[in-house]
Amino acid sequence: MDRTIAAIDIGTSKICTLVGEVGDAGVLRVTGVGVVRARGLRKGVVTDVGEAAQAIGESVRKAERVSGCTISRAIVGMGGTHIASLNSMGMVAIGKGDRPIDREDTDRAIEAAKAVPLDHNRSILHPIPRSFIVDGQDGITNPIGLMGFRLEVQAHLIIAATSAMQNIQHCVEMNDIGVVELVIQPLASAEAVLTAEEKEAGVALVDIGGGTTDMAVFVRGSIWQTLSLGLGGHQITNDIAVALHTPFNTAEDVKVRYAHALYDTIDQTEKIEVTTFGDNSVTSVGRREMCAIAAARAEEILDAVGREIKRSALDGLLPAGIVLTGGTADMPGLRELAVRQLQVPVRVGVPRKLQGLVESISSPAYATAVGLLMWGANKQTVATEIIQQEGKPKQLYRRLLDLLKLFLPRG
Repeated sequence: MDRTIAAIDIGTSKICTLVGEVGDAGVLRVTGVGVVRARGLRKGVVTDVGEAAQAIGESVRKAERVSGCTISRAIVGMGGTHIASLNSMGMVAIGKGDRPIDREDTDRAIEAAKAVPLDHNRSILHPIPRSFIVDGQDGITNPIGLMGFRLEVQAHLIIAATSAMQNIQHCVEMNDIGVVELVIQPLASAEAVLTAEEKEAGVALVDIGGGTTDMAVFVRGSIWQTLSLGLGGHQITNDIAVALHTPFNTAEDVKVRYAHALYDTIDQTEKIEVTTFGDNSVTSVGRREMCAIAAARAEEILDAVGREIKRSALDGLLPAGIVLTGGTADMPGLRELAVRQLQVPVRVGVPRKLQGLVESISSPAYATAVGLLMWGANKQTVATEIIQQEGKPKQLYRRLLDLLKLFLPRG
């Protein structure tokens, strides 16, 4: 029997809701898509609860209309510069060595690895086991069933601001949707665009979104580092807006339509028309000059990525290079600029192994949303509960009441 799951990717520039069906053979078919411009968020963090909740609701309702289902639970993707990571060890005794290791033992080892000091507003979002050690024998990926006296785990702990997680969850729940799990966006993107061979060889996923650039580094098949940089596509747009004296939305449209990371390949005589501030007059500017502005910020983002790889002592350990994803990865010439600047193999990652409504989401910009669906599809239990069409009017009525409350005076 097919499982129906839902995912909500809450980014700085857009909110994307997907509904998918997982068949008996594990094939994922996308049946609903809802995309709206994000509001009430800055660099992945909620800054206006009412605006963010409304935008999430709009995205959800679009996906519901397309899929014919009402979403009551979803896997939710989140990001932000508050996200950090560290690697930790945990060790537990098995006993006399007269029984095989079981799931309870691995869970105890992971709990031991989680015993690290954290600031009061920090929580472990993902404790990910990288590998296990049984009686000194390392490199074990699954110790269940093995005999031993002592079990150790090398774990990767992804840490986030507790309040940021609570705010995201609250905005989703204001739309009568339960959060099955919060997943950081680079982990989800990795599900959608990386191959097992790349993870085993060593690869860095670089998700350049609107407000942040998120990284997930894999070495020997396991996650090694995750981090978020406070640079993204919005900085490129802002630079264009300032230089051309044009509104942000106009600058965004100019960037999407005309920007090129290799500005020196653009004809010097080519002109583009831009609406400027003041009397809203249309001005003709050189496309090459505009591309030079975008390229300068793109170089800064890539330089920051390269510095983080070197700082983490991972330089030379990534033979599979870098996989670019996120909306900015679609910028023409960015892949070539990354190869030139970072001196590693680079490819642009797009979601793969999908069926259904794939044309509209076959882009790096939707890697996280698709990855969230895949994250849920790979779980053994039902990840979300979808209420069928007959329950929809009542739920929509409750949502409308909740949203109206945002605008009523308190007291």
